[in-house]
Amino acid sequence: MTANISSPPTKVSQNSVARGMVLMVIAMLLLPLMDGMAKILAVNYQVTAGQTTFGRFLVQACLLAPVILMIYGPKALFPKQIFINLLRGAIMSLAVMIFFATLRYMPIADAIAVFFVEPFILTVLSVIILKERVGWRRRFAVVCGFAGAMFIIQPSYQVFGAVSLMPIATAFLFAVYLILTRQFAADDNALSMQFVAGIGGVLMLTLVLSIGNTLDWQDFSSPDIPEFGIRWLLIFAIGALAAVGHLMVVMAFRLASASILAPFQYLEIVTATALGYWLFGEFPDALKWLGIAIIVSSGIYLFLREKAVSEQESEENPEIFK
Repeated sequence: MTANISSPPTKVSQNSVARGMVLMVIAMLLLPLMDGMAKILAVNYQVTAGQTTFGRFLVQACLLAPVILMIYGPKALFPKQIFINLLRGAIMSLAVMIFFATLRYMPIADAIAVFFVEPFILTVLSVIILKERVGWRRRFAVVCGFAGAMFIIQPSYQVFGAVSLMPIATAFLFAVYLILTRQFAADDNALSMQFVAGIGGVLMLTLVLSIGNTLDWQDFSSPDIPEFGIRWLLIFAIGALAAVGHLMVVMAFRLASASILAPFQYLEIVTATALGYWLFGEFPDALKWLGIAIIVSSGIYLFLREKAVSEQESEENPEIFK
């Protein structure tokens, strides 16, 4: 059944919203690990962003296919919304490739800080397209999270030039991806959606890299066996993290609205800052720690607020939550 894009979101139980929030938090803490590994591949092993992204989506599809076959059978490899999910994968692959390219030049935390215009875009699109209601408390949480990100890193066009604008393109594409995820998540199971998205990503990247003549795996290979093994191990780890992390995102968006989940994306900066220190020796100063505190506080506040509202609605309308 095709979802009606103009229909308002249905009410969900308190526990469902809470589970969606928890899944989103875990995913947001895990996904920046991919960025750290992608930067290592780019800086230390001269692997291009296109090659890394191609491998990431290929591994995702290969890992999910046998799982789907064991759990649901062959028919689940072809979800109802196959073209929508191919489109999701194509959009996501472009977003990831642009972001991985940015990481070659910018620190991880800087790039993610610029990327954090995305919740603003997502909140606006959720109102325009999904017709979701966004109260002032949610808007306030989004603004606080964005302010916290700016406390952590003050990205500057003067410092990074046009490269500093690249995460904005990633932010827009990712917001569109999440809107599609939210709108059609109820039509198919999450595993099938992510498998087909992986195929869509591989097809899009094959087209883009073939046009650019950059899908050259000879450059990726190395006569140094240990180095060759490390490259492929990192590629596999990126794909596995992508499969698990974005599966959690899909499941979260089945349980809670886009506008509720948007502020939790700021938690990515926590892992990004930790990776920056561990891998590249970038220790956050007092202002950055203040920003992290603001981001985490805004997410916790939103969680507690939504829980309180759900409990109140459950008491007033018990039939809705059965």
